[in-house]
Amino acid sequence: MTDPVRDEWYPVALVSQLHHGARDTLLLGEPIRVTLQDDQPLVTASNRVLPSQARYGHVWTCPGVPARPLFDIPEADQPGRRLVDVGLVRVKCSPLRAVENFLDIAHFPFVHTDILGAEPHTEVGRYDVAIRDEVDEVWATKVQFYQPQAAKSAAGGITTEYMYRVPAPTVSVLYKTCPPRPGEWDVITLFVQPLTETLCEVWPWMALFDDTTPLTDLIHFQQTIFLQDRSILENQQPSLLPLDPGLEIPTRADLTSIAYRRWLKRRGYTYGAQLVAA
Repeated sequence: MTDPVRDEWYPVALVSQLHHGARDTLLLGEPIRVTLQDDQPLVTASNRVLPSQARYGHVWTCPGVPARPLFDIPEADQPGRRLVDVGLVRVKCSPLRAVENFLDIAHFPFVHTDILGAEPHTEVGRYDVAIRDEVDEVWATKVQFYQPQAAKSAAGGITTEYMYRVPAPTVSVLYKTCPPRPGEWDVITLFVQPLTETLCEVWPWMALFDDTTPLTDLIHFQQTIFLQDRSILENQQPSLLPLDPGLEIPTRADLTSIAYRRWLKRRGYTYGAQLVAA
């Protein structure tokens, strides 16, 4: 019998860090150990060897039987891109809340003031959202927002175009305007490791066209953004993500969140979710 939660792929370590030793951590409340053996990832739990693979600078594992291959990010193999491992941030929130927050555009001017947004540019314009059945993913397209500093490489404020993609319940991929190379997309991802239903570790990762910004500055910029989000995430109520649309009142700006919740419910993915009113 399939398990929609245990049969997903999850990030559990940076490959580069494993060269310095094993990583003991949690996944879905269960202790696991992540190591390298002959330069290949090895993940064990209660004397079981779990399916694992290295991709996008991270080790991925599945505590059950993989329901599908690990999602593809073609830009990871595109020549000329800088692939940036940002590290991790531990957050006391539902892993699904962390993904949903990454999909939220409306908070930019208020949480990421003078970086990703600023007053009076607070309106979220119309955009398109769809659950693409052929790939079983959530996509939001034609998203535009004015940003004072859209990326570390940006010289000034621009109207940034976005696309959001949710290829797995605890993963979000953002495609955004690339200031140094018009016509291309910068790729910024959020890989979320569910430690428990109310505690997660977030692994941002980037595939950028930026040959000039020092690596430390790229990492610091992205960590600054997420650390601004952490206090919001850790104070959200209810702590679990409500899947019933009647539990929270959405607005037009929440179309991606609505689709994400509907998609989770359709897939039967309930770890970190609230199904009925408390």
